[in-house]
Amino acid sequence: MGNIRPTYIKKIAQELIAKRGYAFGTDFEENKKNVSEHTDIISKTIRNRVAGYITRRNVIAQRTKVL
Repeated sequence: MGNIRPTYIKKIAQELIAKRGYAFGTDFEENKKNVSEHTDIISKTIRNRVAGYITRRNVIAQRTKVL
């Protein structure tokens, strides 16, 4: 079983990936900076959750490409 994330976290992350997918990778710290730059999210908790979701999606996508 994986983590259950609210739909607003997923929606923000999917919009960011659609608009600026090139800016995000598999490094959480870099993704955290990029989320701060490309959005107006004030809350540190929400920013980290969005960055974590993006990171997790990219890691899974990279893993499936290798196999």
